[in-house]
Amino acid sequence: MVQVPRLSSRRARWAVPAGALVVTGGILAGSLITSAQAAPGLPARTPAQLLAQVADATMPPLTGTVVETASFGLPSLPATGNPTSLSSLLTGSHTIRVWYASPQHFRLAVPSSLSESDVIRDGGTAWLWQSTLNKVTKYALPAHAPAQAVPNTPLTPDQAAKQVLAAVGPTTAVSVSSNVSVAGQAAYALVLAPKDHRSLVGQVQVDVDARNGVPLRLQVFARGASTPAFQVGFTAVQFVTPAAADLTFTPPAGATVTQENLGSGKHGQRADTSGSTTIGQDWLTVLKLPSADLTPGAPHGPGSGGPASGDSGAVLNALLGSATQVHGAWGSGRLLRTSLISVLITDAGPAYVGAVQPSVLYAAAQSGR
Repeated sequence: MVQVPRLSSRRARWAVPAGALVVTGGILAGSLITSAQAAPGLPARTPAQLLAQVADATMPPLTGTVVETASFGLPSLPATGNPTSLSSLLTGSHTIRVWYASPQHFRLAVPSSLSESDVIRDGGTAWLWQSTLNKVTKYALPAHAPAQAVPNTPLTPDQAAKQVLAAVGPTTAVSVSSNVSVAGQAAYALVLAPKDHRSLVGQVQVDVDARNGVPLRLQVFARGASTPAFQVGFTAVQFVTPAAADLTFTPPAGATVTQENLGSGKHGQRADTSGSTTIGQDWLTVLKLPSADLTPGAPHGPGSGGPASGDSGAVLNALLGSATQVHGAWGSGRLLRTSLISVLITDAGPAYVGAVQPSVLYAAAQSGR
């Protein structure tokens, strides 16, 4: 299964497993993540060499700015003004400031209008600061917990690309395209294309830094499209060690501070209590969701509730209202289809999501009866 790292319990339910997708951001005609006008000259590399280079590469210390954008062809969604709402995750453009010293010492900040959310890790302690709520969550982590073990960690190009590249196999055609420049860095363009035409993904391009071998940008193209439906990449980067002051955190005066211990789960990650399962594999993987996950106003496990719940309900109503009625041997329900995502909400309860043709969802629903 190809899936980007989990960002939170709410975001995890909207991760589309077969297309290296995360439902965040919105892309415009003039993309914020730009390529060079001319391909930089680099020594030739084969796809196998680039795959091995990324697999063996260690992320060097750096500071920079990452932008996530997406355009899935969704209907118009209500604006909430809440940067953590479902509407914000599905639309708009998200900028992430990055200070990275090591997997155990980093800071990721997501600024928005009059607010900011920060994830800071300092060894065995991690902090989540949400300025709009004046709330701080302090997490106790196992010493060697991976970076993505911290809840609400924003997506980075390295995390997204390694998840995709780890699933490369017989169902994927791999090639090298023209060299590119990302955030002023010369990079190789590694292209992954599903062989099965039932996938809505046309290709995924991973731009690999020529010097360090780390991914600088990931782009996902719908089948037949010339512009990416989703991308996450650096717009600025410096391979320098961040200042110590940028990697420390003290809760602001007056903030509400809560504590959680993430050491009991495997590798420090919380268990997935959503009840979701997967059907199929590789690019044709389908995520099966319990009906409660698509029911506006229903509780969604740890971290649910609060203002975001009402926001998500309005967004879900808008999405469900644009779906069309469908039926077949699997039963009946509603289908929402975009250039890159298909969602089937069955009348029997479960919903099926994937970057696949609707026929794949129907087959999944039939097998899940």
